[in-house]
Amino acid sequence: MIVCKRCLYTDIHPLKIVFDDSGICSGCRVHEEKDTIFWPERFEKLRKIKDSYRSRSGENYDCIIPVSGARDSYFVTHVVKNILNLNPLLVHYNKHYNTRLGIRNLAYLRIATNCDLISKVVSPNTIRAVNRATLQSRASMYWHCIAGQTNLPIKTAVEYKIPLIIWGAHQGIDQVGMFSHLDEVEMTRKYRKEHDLMGLEVEDLLNSHPELENYNLECFRYPQDTEIAAIGIRGIYLNNYLRWDSKAQHELMIDTYGYETAQQTRTFDTYNDVDCFHYSGLHDYIKFLKHGYGKATDHACREIRLKRISRAQGIALVNNYGPTTPADLKLFLDWMEMCEEELWSYVRPHCPPATRSLIEKNNRTKKQTDISEAKEIKKRQLKKTSGCEFQICNNREPNKPDEQYVTVGKGFVEGKGPNHPIIDRRMPESSGLEKND
Repeated sequence: MIVCKRCLYTDIHPLKIVFDDSGICSGCRVHEEKDTIFWPERFEKLRKIKDSYRSRSGENYDCIIPVSGARDSYFVTHVVKNILNLNPLLVHYNKHYNTRLGIRNLAYLRIATNCDLISKVVSPNTIRAVNRATLQSRASMYWHCIAGQTNLPIKTAVEYKIPLIIWGAHQGIDQVGMFSHLDEVEMTRKYRKEHDLMGLEVEDLLNSHPELENYNLECFRYPQDTEIAAIGIRGIYLNNYLRWDSKAQHELMIDTYGYETAQQTRTFDTYNDVDCFHYSGLHDYIKFLKHGYGKATDHACREIRLKRISRAQGIALVNNYGPTTPADLKLFLDWMEMCEEELWSYVRPHCPPATRSLIEKNNRTKKQTDISEAKEIKKRQLKKTSGCEFQICNNREPNKPDEQYVTVGKGFVEGKGPNHPIIDRRMPESSGLEKND
């Protein structure tokens, strides 16, 4: 197994990470562009793009923003609405695994930004049936979430004739360096199927699980190329046009809108994915079993590259969030009406021998700890330049703990809105954006 001499990613990464002659991974190399690109020029290019898509009549939305109750929803909406001065339609696929906090965040986002929002809730019986099929086919309890989140915005763009969709960060760029920022890679059906959906479109799922024909799977069925071409639909990613820094962006959203944060089960990051019980819990544990790493590794690699933690600190964080059974397991099993053995019977066949060996012998953690002391590793490590503390703040319902899924919550908030109702147009340093844009 090859391990990057700068971050903690290995050559068994499912997105096919590659290494140069110095032993540095493609993700680290592409990340270096963040400190060399002249971001104000890149953002001006984005301004020109958005000008060509603005609704001339003012009778339609200018663009679509896919949102949830967490991750980059607040930041993308803030930039699009208050910096680019566009009128977006927010589109939300309801993943069913929602926390109360996530539902509140979504409601506050809509109210604070004064945006229209469309949300799609698929029947829970359909989701249970799809889950059983995708657990068998890909050991995934999250396929329906990705399929819905990447399909509903396209279907909405076709229906409302809105050609521009604005996403946050492209995973292939920000995580593994599959593309350069300068490639300006955009949303494609091919990337969605091969990487987001693990090679499994809903039509493929139906071929192997004909029992799913009894359910309405339209929310997961991607529009035809002719439908997309007729509208001229284009999906762009903000991280190609401004310097992406998830932690700094979330902290700006905390200060500006009172974004709520929470402790996560299997990672130290308290900002991302707080809307979901399972993304950093059971889903991440299954990812660990399949690929030998989890969200703690993803987040540690990100913070190492941003020079907020050392490589040794990253290893310690990964070791701290090791292969332990997540606390949300029972919640999922009860909702699925599934016993634990049935779940693991679906997952085991998808754990490759090499990964099983790493898990059983705990060699991966040991190997990472050992190589951190090697001289060639020390030569290539980045110098830490700042701290890395994540906040837990702004819980608006401290006496109502998250214990059950909230499928649908209130679409409004009481009182005057977020803790910080005045829009603050500040941006993270080196973003390339002017304060008074």
